[in-house]
Amino acid sequence: MFDYIKYLTAAVMTLIAVWRFPAVRYADAHRRALWGGYAGFAVALWLYTPAVMDAVDRIPVVDLSALLRHFASTAAIIAALTYVATSYGKSSETVVPRHVAVSRRIARASYGTGAIGVILLTVLFFTVVDRDKPSQNFLIDHAGQWGVAVYMTVFYFFPLITTAVCGYQWTRAARRVENTSMRVGLGLMGISMWMGLTHTLARITILWAAVVFPLSPSTVRLLVDATAIWMNLLFLIVAVGASIPTTRAAAARWRTWRTLYRTYPLWFDLVDAFPGTSLYPPGRRLAELRHIRVPIDVRLDRWTQDIADACEKLRYYAPRDLMFAAEDITASHPDPEPAAEAYWIKAALQAADTSQANPYATAPLREKPFVDTDSEAAWLARVSTAYSHITTDQARELLLHSIEVESEPARWPAISFTV
Repeated sequence: MFDYIKYLTAAVMTLIAVWRFPAVRYADAHRRALWGGYAGFAVALWLYTPAVMDAVDRIPVVDLSALLRHFASTAAIIAALTYVATSYGKSSETVVPRHVAVSRRIARASYGTGAIGVILLTVLFFTVVDRDKPSQNFLIDHAGQWGVAVYMTVFYFFPLITTAVCGYQWTRAARRVENTSMRVGLGLMGISMWMGLTHTLARITILWAAVVFPLSPSTVRLLVDATAIWMNLLFLIVAVGASIPTTRAAAARWRTWRTLYRTYPLWFDLVDAFPGTSLYPPGRRLAELRHIRVPIDVRLDRWTQDIADACEKLRYYAPRDLMFAAEDITASHPDPEPAAEAYWIKAALQAADTSQANPYATAPLREKPFVDTDSEAAWLARVSTAYSHITTDQARELLLHSIEVESEPARWPAISFTV
């Protein structure tokens, strides 16, 4: 059962690292540092699982998985300190709060100290740690050995400082932030850091107690397993706390992705009809949606601009009365205004394929009270939905009727809508 908890914790931390991976490419320095912390802890937790330990132990270095686990944890701890130091307070402030200044000094010192610590851990691992035979559990199998107590005390120095700093900063920030989700998330992360401080102190106590007062193997196993469960629980709390503030952002990203998906048919036909409108040639829908060359919100903004630019060019091909004709035949449509615009675009594209541009443009499309890019994109998604259901014959029929003699009243035949 305990092994399943190890796999669950490692999988959850890996999922968080993958979820926040875009921060490496698009975000600022402190969010990249946060991702580094998640990634480092994910590696360390996987190195703690039986399957990965068995795979690493095939390398002819006894207990190498323990050393690698401690290296990964140290890197993650330094990244967490960097995140905390760069998240609170601005460098341009005249008077920097003491807790921020202390966090910055600790973060700056952590790089050099971490390098020294890694070297010291390596030296101690290959000199004072008794590694005559592989261990199933590094702490339990080496309990009572002063070399391992020294080695682990050096390692625990880093989480001891980090949990204290992060616990104080996140608890303090949770009390001051106004956003509810951020307050709950920071509060949980603060609690997890105090749990981490307790875990670190307990582990150091167990190690040296086993040296000074020899403990039975069953007692050591009970204490180490209890603290291990405590550690996995705190990592799960970290995962929950880190996920809560990003729920709103994740929901917004999902809405943006859906809007891009719905807008694609309209965008593709327009930029394909007018090469050069888009910054790059359009590709297939799935290829466009999985590109990471630009953030998804920037891509949506570009698509709305591309559509607007292409519609402006279509005005030189569309008959003068095309919009009036489109509004007449879509009066009974479930969503008439976007449908009328969709018919206008579909018919005007056919006109662009079969005729030369007019010297004078027709009237622009109806004004819409857009307040931001999101509202414009939502409108274009509705237009694209209607556009994708218009057949070529329906658009051609509308185009032919719109270019009839203006003095002759138009009698529109019934056009069925496929919704």
